[in-house]
Amino acid sequence: MTTNILSLKKFHFDQLLSAILISLTLISCVTINIYFPAAAAEKIAEQIVDDVLHSQEPAVIEEKKTENDQGNFKQKLHFTEKSLLAVINFVIPVAEAGQADISIDSPKIRSIRKRMEKRQAKLSKYYKSGAVGFTNDGLIASVSNKGLSVKQKSSVNKLIKAENNDRKALYSEIANANGHPEWQADIQKTFSKTWINKISSGWMYQKRNGKWTRK
Repeated sequence: MTTNILSLKKFHFDQLLSAILISLTLISCVTINIYFPAAAAEKIAEQIVDDVLHSQEPAVIEEKKTENDQGNFKQKLHFTEKSLLAVINFVIPVAEAGQADISIDSPKIRSIRKRMEKRQAKLSKYYKSGAVGFTNDGLIASVSNKGLSVKQKSSVNKLIKAENNDRKALYSEIANANGHPEWQADIQKTFSKTWINKISSGWMYQKRNGKWTRK
C-alpha cells in the first residue's frame, strides 16, 4: 500500500515537473513581435485624409484609449500547485505584448495636419482641373500643365513640393511617434490607398501600373 502511495506521488510530481518544464520552454521561445496594426492604420488614415480633403471643417483629433482586457482563466487546471499557475500567468502577458495600436496625438503630427489642411484650399482647384493628381505611393504630382500660365505652373510646383514634404513627414512622424520607425513604409502604403479612395469624382489618380486616370 505504501509503495502504491509513493508511486502515485512520484507520478503526480513527474507530471507537475513536466508541465513546469514545458511552460519554461514556452517562455524561452516567446519572441515579442510587435506587428503592424493594419486595421488601426486604416482608421487613422481615413480620419486624417477626411480632415485634409474637407478642411473647411475643423480637424478633430481623436484620442485613442487603449484598453487592456486580458480576462481571467476560467479553465480548471489539472494541477493546483501555485507555482504552475504563476508560470502560466507569466507566459500569457508576454505573448499578448505583440498587440499594438497607433496614436496620432502628437504636436508634430498636429502641426503637419494643419499645414496640409490649409494648403488644400489652394490645391483643390488644381485637383478639379486635372493639373495635379494623386500618385500610387501616397504623394501628389503634376499631371498636365495645359492651360496654366507661367505663374500658375510655378505656384503648382511649389504646392506639390510643400505637400509632398508634409506627407512624407506625416508618415515618418506617425511611425516615430509610436516608437516604430520601421512602420513608415506600411503607413505610407495605407495612406496611398486611402487618398485615392477618398478623392472626389473627376480627380486624377495614378494606377498601380503608373498610368493616370480620372476617378
